[in-house]
Amino acid sequence: MTDSERPIMRGATGGFPEVWKVPPRNTNFTGRDELMGSLRSSITKKTTAVVPHALQGFGGVGKTQIAIEYAYRFRGEYDVVWWIPSDQPGLVRSTLAQLAPKLGLPDPTTTGIEEAANSVLDTLRSGKPYDRWLLIFDNADEPEDINDILPQGAGNVLITSRNHRWASLYETVAVDVFPRPESVEFFIKRMRRSITEKDADRLAGALGDLPLALEQAAALQTETGMSADDYLRMLTERTAILLGEGKPSEYPLPMTAAWSLSVNELKDNLPEAMELLRCCAFFGPEPIPRSIFASVDGPVRPVIADLLADPIRLGTAIRRLGKYALVRIESEPSRPTTLQVHRLIQALLREELEAGTQEEIRSEVHSLLVGAAPESPDNPTDWATYDALLAHLEPARLADSIRDDVRGFALNVLTYLNASGNHQGLRDHLDTFLQKWTDEFGPDDLHVLRARRVQGDLLRSMGQYTEGHRLNTATLAKIQANVGVEHPDSLVLLNGIGADLRAQGLFVEARDHDTESVRLHRKVFGADHVSTLRAVNNLALDYGLTSDYLGSRTLLEEALRSGGNAVNRITQLNLWAGLGRSVRLCGFYSEACDLGEDALAFGRELLDADHPRVLLTQKDLSIALHRYGEHERALDLAQDVHARYVRLYGLDHPGTLAAATCLSNALRVNSLIQESFDLANDTMQRYPKLYGPEHPYNYGCASNVALMYRVRGEPLEARRLNERAMEGLDQRVGRDHHFTLTVAVNLASDLAMLGELKEACKLGTDALERLRRLLGEDHPTTLAASANLVVDLAQSGQTEKAEILSADTMDRYRDTLGLDHRDALVAMEGRHLDCDFDPPPI
Repeated sequence: MTDSERPIMRGATGGFPEVWKVPPRNTNFTGRDELMGSLRSSITKKTTAVVPHALQGFGGVGKTQIAIEYAYRFRGEYDVVWWIPSDQPGLVRSTLAQLAPKLGLPDPTTTGIEEAANSVLDTLRSGKPYDRWLLIFDNADEPEDINDILPQGAGNVLITSRNHRWASLYETVAVDVFPRPESVEFFIKRMRRSITEKDADRLAGALGDLPLALEQAAALQTETGMSADDYLRMLTERTAILLGEGKPSEYPLPMTAAWSLSVNELKDNLPEAMELLRCCAFFGPEPIPRSIFASVDGPVRPVIADLLADPIRLGTAIRRLGKYALVRIESEPSRPTTLQVHRLIQALLREELEAGTQEEIRSEVHSLLVGAAPESPDNPTDWATYDALLAHLEPARLADSIRDDVRGFALNVLTYLNASGNHQGLRDHLDTFLQKWTDEFGPDDLHVLRARRVQGDLLRSMGQYTEGHRLNTATLAKIQANVGVEHPDSLVLLNGIGADLRAQGLFVEARDHDTESVRLHRKVFGADHVSTLRAVNNLALDYGLTSDYLGSRTLLEEALRSGGNAVNRITQLNLWAGLGRSVRLCGFYSEACDLGEDALAFGRELLDADHPRVLLTQKDLSIALHRYGEHERALDLAQDVHARYVRLYGLDHPGTLAAATCLSNALRVNSLIQESFDLANDTMQRYPKLYGPEHPYNYGCASNVALMYRVRGEPLEARRLNERAMEGLDQRVGRDHHFTLTVAVNLASDLAMLGELKEACKLGTDALERLRRLLGEDHPTTLAASANLVVDLAQSGQTEKAEILSADTMDRYRDTLGLDHRDALVAMEGRHLDCDFDPPPI
């Protein structure tokens, strides 16, 4: 039984903490007692706040092993010990977030990585339930990469790094080579056969006491039975050769020489293992999935192709690399097996090869990456695989490849990053691919144009609508000239341009564009294809934005029936959430809540809670709950989703502004008037910066602020804003649009509050007639207009008209929302109903 498998015994000598995640310790760990004592003494100094400590030194001196040994040796002093690999700053938060359920916090699959990580930091800082904790950030590079997630509190933080900059910021313990006695002790402990202290001393001196070099030497002698004299003789010869070749000074010569001996032994006895090691040198220094080493269609060297085709020989080669301490093999029951090669060994392996051989092996690695990638990069079940491959793209210089299959894989990576909502990673890789491919193939190359399409999607998702539309229009013209109007690449981009038109407020033009897009998609792909269903989803959005809610609902119901469970699950979520939105806009609030609850549960099961599609689904559910009358829960969801948007995208992102509008409306119906007004007013100021001054959404947000002015008892200001909003909407979408008529209903209430009852009745009567034609007599907005007109007619002395209209209105409330709904109760009390605005997604 290994240390990591032993049962946890809190408080018992040698027991493990309550929460424990640390790699297995090296059973051959030797010495370092003085350094360990100094580190422990420094860490346990009484301070008012946590002081991070760093183990700093060059590659190969054993910083990671010291950190692991520290965790094991002093585990009885902690309740929580958590290991965080920090080679890739982008993955640090996800590892920290995995600690959340261990601290009694919601799992990151429920709350999202960002929120889970922040909750962990807050909990550690509070010291509840644990105040004795240790976080270890291994192989951190720049301090800026992790400074913002170093927790405060009563616990300890330990960092390992090669970067000397840490010494100027935190308490730093320099890690150097072994003292000679510890080197001797290491050899005696590590070697499975007898070795004299004299021979151990001679070996240590020749290897410069560098721990990684000692490990290499001991492994080689143990596996081959080589004597110390033979090893030293070969080491001397190898050192002379290396010196003659002028090896760079950044590689410790003892490490280089020791490594060369192990490599030569592999070459002589198991050459295919040596070639496999060379292949590993062109991946990144992060763990390489063991499953990547499988037969592939792309070009690989014959020796590797033969090895991959023989699982027994492949397993033997991998085990031999592990025994020679050239590869670290990690295998845990709950995680895929990985191989990891020290970055120093990788550099030495690459350097010994001629440029042509390097390119051949690099192309081989590209083939393995292509072969390991799932076919559906937008399928969440495949994202873990893509994520494991992502760390190796830049080290393997994937962007330099001119192979079509490799560039196709690169485009799949972009699709994965876009679908998973990793916009920063998408931006970084997209810029690299575009620059390399454009320089090599020119701006009209099809792969370049495909990457440009992804760039257009990214610009749109970040609210850069003008730039996105300009790019997409130009790209579409080039793609159509290249492959034709009905080619799949043309159709995918055609589908996106409808969103560009919606973003400009050109709702009718977007509907006409997407109608043709759906026709072409059905012709080329068929009605049930995922690309067709995405086009249908966009057309349903257009129908909603042109007030044809029933048409939108019908389209989405048909799409869900035809696609079924076979469709891409993110597309299924989009259709499902869209149907809930359309049902709400049709006025069926209870059904919309049911659909929204189901869609959100499906989305949270499928995706991270911070994923853009989950956020959108949660916002829509909040609106449905608000309309249905569950105001407190609507507010809870609205506050949560708005906070997520702000944290992820900032205040001026389109999703943040839509969430702010939703939250402002939820605050108002929960009687938090000042908070609602402040947020609505701030949002109104931000919208024109995103969409331009004449977009319909700007006027809708202005009508929300006007509503708040009337609620605050300032009808003149409300009237001014609503008159401006209605004039703008008249010009952009026409009077017979739901947006415009909502403003008209509110403006009539402003006029009534100002005592201008004749004008209020005139405007209210016109709005009611138009709403009946547009949405039907039973729609909630129609009923609100009717109920408000009842009040205005009664106050203006038109009692008979008011009574007849009131009876009809209340009968319709009874048959639709029910007389216990808030709208019906307000109507029965003879008060005006307020109609607020929520911007649908683009």
